[in-house]
Amino acid sequence: MKKYFFSLLLVGSFSFSQSVENLKLETKKFYEANYLMDFEVIIAAYYPKMVESIGKEKMLLETEKQFENEEYRLRFQLETVPFLFGKITKKQNQSFCVVRCRNPIRYFFETKLTDEKAIEKATWLKKINKTTEVTFEPKRNSFNVRRSTVFIAIIDENTNNQWKFFNLDDAKQIELFQTLFGESLLKELGL
Repeated sequence: MKKYFFSLLLVGSFSFSQSVENLKLETKKFYEANYLMDFEVIIAAYYPKMVESIGKEKMLLETEKQFENEEYRLRFQLETVPFLFGKITKKQNQSFCVVRCRNPIRYFFETKLTDEKAIEKATWLKKINKTTEVTFEPKRNSFNVRRSTVFIAIIDENTNNQWKFFNLDDAKQIELFQTLFGESLLKELGL
């Protein structure tokens, strides 16, 4: 009986540590895809029900437009960042984990910004990035934005037991998370 219990405990802790290691690996791949602007990999890393509800092609276009459009180009500044992983929360057959990181980004504007436009864009960038740390660099016609990013990692039957993500930098993704899982889960996760 003791051996059986010990074996069960060992298997359970091995599966949990495998899951945590997979979470770390998938988070790193997801971040790298954003850094490299590999839009196909980014979309593949999102929670499947979210991609399904928006449509893969539409998400690809929106993601690409978020990184590069007629007004600006957005770039992640650091190739690797340290991630802070929250505790894994289990709900029925699903597991959730909040992942945070400091994620500085740069916006390069295509047309030269006047002082007035720069102030206007700085205000806009503070709002959409939920930060006060926005610095305009006139010589580069760009803004350095120091922000924190929050992902929610999910593993369940919809993900084929692979960790998939919601990026809470995106208001649409927050809304879809609430639609799929309820606002109360966000609160339970401390968000």
